[in-house]
Amino acid sequence: MAYFITGGTGFIGKHLIRRLLRREGTLYILTRAGSRARFDALREAAGDQADRLVAVTGDLREPMLGLDKDLIAQLRGRIDHFFHLAAIYDLSADAASQVATNIEGTRNAVQLASALEAGCFEHVSSIAAGGLYRGTFREDMFEEAEAIEHPYFATKHESEGIVRLDCDIPWRIYRPGMVVGDSTTGEIDKIDGIYYVFKLLQKLRRALPPWVPLVGLEGGKFNIVPVDYVADAMDHIAHRDGLDERCFHLTDPEHYSLGELMNIFARAGHAPSFSMRLDSRMLAFVPRTVRDTLSNLPPVKRVTRTILEDLGLPESIGLFLNYPTRYDNRDAERALKGSGITVPSLRDYAPRIWDYWERKLDPDLFVDHSLEGNISGRNVLITGASSGIGKATALRLADAGAHVILVARTREKLEETAAEIELAGGRASMHTADVSVMEDVDRLVAEVLDAHGGIDILINNAGRSIRRSLELSFDRFHDFERTMQLNYFGAIRLIMGLAPSMLERRSGQVINISSISALMPAPRFSAYVASKSALDAWTRAAAVEFSDRNVRFTTINMPLVRTPMIAATEVYNSMPIISPEEAADMVAEAVIKKPKRIATRLGISLQVMNALMPHVTEVIMNTVFRMFGDSAAARGEKKPEQVEVSNEQVALAALMKGVHF
Repeated sequence: MAYFITGGTGFIGKHLIRRLLRREGTLYILTRAGSRARFDALREAAGDQADRLVAVTGDLREPMLGLDKDLIAQLRGRIDHFFHLAAIYDLSADAASQVATNIEGTRNAVQLASALEAGCFEHVSSIAAGGLYRGTFREDMFEEAEAIEHPYFATKHESEGIVRLDCDIPWRIYRPGMVVGDSTTGEIDKIDGIYYVFKLLQKLRRALPPWVPLVGLEGGKFNIVPVDYVADAMDHIAHRDGLDERCFHLTDPEHYSLGELMNIFARAGHAPSFSMRLDSRMLAFVPRTVRDTLSNLPPVKRVTRTILEDLGLPESIGLFLNYPTRYDNRDAERALKGSGITVPSLRDYAPRIWDYWERKLDPDLFVDHSLEGNISGRNVLITGASSGIGKATALRLADAGAHVILVARTREKLEETAAEIELAGGRASMHTADVSVMEDVDRLVAEVLDAHGGIDILINNAGRSIRRSLELSFDRFHDFERTMQLNYFGAIRLIMGLAPSMLERRSGQVINISSISALMPAPRFSAYVASKSALDAWTRAAAVEFSDRNVRFTTINMPLVRTPMIAATEVYNSMPIISPEEAADMVAEAVIKKPKRIATRLGISLQVMNALMPHVTEVIMNTVFRMFGDSAAARGEKKPEQVEVSNEQVALAALMKGVHF
């Protein structure tokens, strides 16, 4: 017994070879000159049976797969099974490549198999050969294929036609469904098919608790099979007699809608599920000409492309949302009867599929997520760097290799921070400035650009917070002026001074330290929240204008942090509040991931609740407002009072950790 295999180093091929090694005979593996390392990996995995694997140097795109006449003569009459698996399985691949590999490659493989007088040509096709057929596509159907305009569908259909019409030796065709990883181990070697939605589910899991109900799409029906089933079935059917000139659907009898698949893998990945699923066919009432016109508008195309890139989805994904085809597999089931080979339930092995992807294939695993890799050698300007969040951030970033440029009003405190950084082996520069004074900001910008050439990352951390109820503020309008002057005007003056050099370099990031209070109604913080909300709104507008210039903006809706800024409010001493070091972790995350916003789940939940139920939110926050009084400082009393915190206040503070009361 001898086998000739194309695509043996591919995903399905590797699993098939493991099965064939359980049988007797030599396995000749077509190997391109540049893919020798992959063949060597196969031999290593074969262990003590490695000698049964023989590399045959060739190329799918060449006549006779590039084999010389002497080798063909040597192998003639010795090959019992010629397995042809090599193909491009990539929806985003260009049409020319798919034609050359899938069509001409199959033609060359059939030519060689005939020349070798192989016992049987085992062609691995795909359910894509049926195109987007509306209804049930049977194993004996071929010419009935519909909607095969897409290059992948077209080339898989035509390559199968070559086997049916031109192969002059016995042949068998296998059409696997959408192949996923091993049902036992989850093993797979690339992201494809249903794996494209995993990143979306992962992002939902990170943003929302698993019990949050979501609205999604129902979509068409999809057929998912694990690779171990496909390899087992091919191995068994290929070695059964009396099955030549037939096609076998290696599919799951159960088809799943897109919505069902999303929920199966949402549960596997502990993400929120889609409680309501809308049928995307409801949009069919919009005339196709209108849909095509809208989809080709430059703004729509760019937005669509951006969303797909962010989720790691191919542009062709829209073609398959309403997949219309179901697959009958009765011939395959009859051929497998008595073998014990059956398709396992997707619901049972989905957790293993997800786990392998998240541990081995998640694209984020291959991105440098270290702070050092993202900030080493870069100029980072931090306002309010002499204490609290600013100082903790400066120490953290300098330790990662950044050149931190420290800005604050008091030089003595800046020198203390700089000394700590330099003692630890970091690099720091100092500039004194009062960011609430516009002339001082302009001077600071000129000094920084002259001394350092430009800023890679600007962290607007300097801020003023005032905790005082409105009833105590009627004669203190200057409270609102002071917070706006520093938190808003000073911040945007600094950004506008440094932004031109960022735009010129087409590189830069602005990180604004905002507040969780900007996400919700925050009593006693009207002056503070107004200034932070103004900065947030300005940032959103600027981000839009600079989006195509590679200048990124990140807003951090920081929860309450134990810093000198909150020292005047005695009640905070008894509350669970994050440390400046924990706040610096959030800034580090902003540097690494560059998101539009960083906020706690509680902050987001309160924002959503306020949007959906504003009156209920108002009542809740009013209750909180009445539970906590104004501080002695807010009342204008010089002598601090002894504050006794009630059990109810402690419980509420623990429940709403980080919210400004």
